[in-house]
Order: sequence, then C-alpha cells, then structure tokens
Amino acid sequence: MTNEVAWVISANMGLGHQRAAYPLKDIAYEGIYLFGEEAIDSKKERLLWAMFRESYEFISRTRNVPVFGHFLFSMLERLQNISPYYPFRDLSQPSFQVKSLSFLIHRGLGEGLAKKLKTKRLPVIASFYAAAVAAEELTDLPVYSIICDADINRVWVPENPKSSRTIFFAPCGHTMRRLKQYGVPDERIFLTGFPLPKENIGGPDMSILRHDLGKRLIRLDPTWRFRTIHGEEAKYYLGWDIREDKETYPLTITYTVGGAGAQAEIARDVLRSLTGKIKEGKVRLNLVAGVRPKVAEYFREIIAKAGLANHEGVQVIFQPLAKDYFADFSRILHTTDILWTKPSELSFYCGLGLPLVMAPCIGPHEVYNRQWLREIGAGIPQQDPRYAGEWLLDYLIDGRLAQAAWDGFLYARKMGTYKIEEILRTGTMQREISPLKR
Repeated sequence: MTNEVAWVISANMGLGHQRAAYPLKDIAYEGIYLFGEEAIDSKKERLLWAMFRESYEFISRTRNVPVFGHFLFSMLERLQNISPYYPFRDLSQPSFQVKSLSFLIHRGLGEGLAKKLKTKRLPVIASFYAAAVAAEELTDLPVYSIICDADINRVWVPENPKSSRTIFFAPCGHTMRRLKQYGVPDERIFLTGFPLPKENIGGPDMSILRHDLGKRLIRLDPTWRFRTIHGEEAKYYLGWDIREDKETYPLTITYTVGGAGAQAEIARDVLRSLTGKIKEGKVRLNLVAGVRPKVAEYFREIIAKAGLANHEGVQVIFQPLAKDYFADFSRILHTTDILWTKPSELSFYCGLGLPLVMAPCIGPHEVYNRQWLREIGAGIPQQDPRYAGEWLLDYLIDGRLAQAAWDGFLYARKMGTYKIEEILRTGTMQREISPLKR
C-alpha cells in the first residue's frame, strides 16, 4: 500500500507522537503534518502550541534540579495523572483536562488544521490526542487516533465517547481495556499494535525482522543457554536454525535519550563503564541524541574525554530533522542487540525482538509502559549505570537478555503499521494469534 490515502497528523512533543506517525509516511497525503506548526495552523495557534511544548520540555529536563525541578515536574505529573486501573469501573465522565481541551477548541484551537483537512476529503490519522479531538469537532471526516502508550489519560477520548466517531488504534490489550473504561464502544477499538517501521519488519512475512532477530539472539547467547532450551522453537518461528551459526560478533548497545533531551547524563556513566570493552572490540555503543544538537554535542564531548574520539566502536546518532533521525534510528536497529531507554513509546519496539534496559520513568504513562514490559518479560530494570559493564555481562551470561528479546518478539504486536493500512483499506482487520501475523 503506497498510495497517499490519509491525512497523517502528529505533534512536536518530544518524539513519541512523531515516531508513531513515521511508519505511515507512505500513505500520508502531502507528508506528515505537525499539529500547531507548519502550514496547518494560524500564527496564534503556532504561538500557543510553542509555549505549551516548550514548557513541557523544560519541565521534563529539569526534573533532577533540586526542589525547583521536582516541584515543576510534580505539577506536570498531576496534569498527566492516570487513574488506577482497578477496580474496573466507568470512567467515561469528562475530566478537567478533557473540558479544558474542549474549551480551547471552541475558542479556535485547531481551526487552521480543520481548514487544511477540508481541502481534500480523506480520513484523518492522528498520533496526538488534541489533533484527533480537533479533527472530529471541526470536520466531518473519518478520524483515527493512534494511542502511543500502554495506558492513557482520559484526555485521549472525546468528551462524549459513545457518540464520538473517532476510531482508536490500541498498541496492547491494557490500552484497549482502558479505552472501554473511558466509554469507547468495542466497535471503535482496534487492537493493532504500535506502528513500527516497515524497514525493520520486511513485509507480511517479517523477513527482515526474523533475520535481524536470529543474528541478535546469537550475539545475546554466548553461553548457549537460550539456544539449548529454545533452539527448536526459534527455528520454527525464524525459519532458520540459529544453532548452526558459529560466528561471533561484538555486542551493540543503543542508548537513547528522550525526545526532550532528558537523561542524557546517564550516557556518561554508561560510556565510562564500557570504555575498556569498546577499546577491546567486544562492545559497540550507539548514543542517540535524536534531534537535539546540544545533546549530540554533549555526547561527543564525553566520547572525547573517554579517549574514544573517532573510534569505530562508538557513534552519535543525530539528525536535525525528525524524519532523517527516524530513518537513521531504523538503520542502526538492524545491528542493535540491547536498547537502553526510558519506557516511552519505544517500549513497543520490543516487538522487533529488542530487549529493553529500562531507564527511570518520566511521567505516569511511562510507569505503565514499564509495567507492561515487565509483564511480558521484555524489559529489564536499569541497574547502576556506573557498573553497566558488570551487570550487563551477568545478564548476558545468564541468558536474561536473549530471553527478553524472545519474549518481546512473541508477546508484543509487530504488525501495527500493516494492520492500520488494512483497516483503512477494508474497514476492518483480520485478528491473529500467531506471533508471525500480529
């Protein structure tokens, strides 16, 4: 499916919402638009959006500032609060956040977006809740909302969920059940999985994913613990016997900061701990700065201080444009063995067979992402990064990392991008049980 068949709308709030939209670039009419920016909003809307986004990113980055930063971050957490899931109950009544968003839309937020959407009658796919709600309120177009976390605030669902026409794409079962709590009818929820880049999957047969995962499992299994127990199972799902591959490879770790540049300081301790193994050629390290030039500069400084400037075993991943960064990120994932990141939307990349080392959470939604990762066995909590060279080696020898990679592949959904395209094409999707089809 390569035709431009939908408006695809994202938002420049960190990188999570844009990451969810990126895999749909092939079907995006006129490319992926950013809510609050570019040609889709008035000057007033752009200004309002810039103020909101910058305040969010400032609070995210200042979390660790004594007293002041903690106070600001606690304010943000209260705004993003997610009600306890149990006991299961009706939470369909609109919250303060829902009413506030509705107020802003009625005062003009999203008018520029609506004007743009009305130039071509196509369905709207939004990876940011405000864009989806505005599209429903201000147009009569079909609206689809991509959920980016394992659990969400009530603000993701319109004020009147039962009469709304928005259809939701849920990344996992927990999100689907939460949407029901918020009053969304079953027929408007599709459990698609999070949209992952096609270049990391390889089509409906998952040819690229299965190849990359097989090579990764070999690198993550130096003691053969995984292959001894799961060799036949892996052969069945991957289509080739990883027990026959005798080659050895350096281990590649990819450390990724948040889109707002949060937690860049952890990379310093990780690099110091792994410097010896990098120089010995046993480990490679990718430090992912995303689109943040200051973070990229910081990474290059700590690399130079470690005596690793221009060393082939460590590289900084940075691009000023998000689309170029996402392409680079997809490229390095082919040879990444361990993904080290806070449990953001990248949690769902465990479906590619990537074991996640989980940095501390930023925000309540990441607490639920972390819980989901632990429940399916794909996430391992970060230990002290100053000693990463020790505990990562223990996890490697014990087979925990290989097992986490395999559990993520088996239990997380991988075909979200294709399922979304299927729904746009047919109005529904085939529900699958096999890990090779969902």
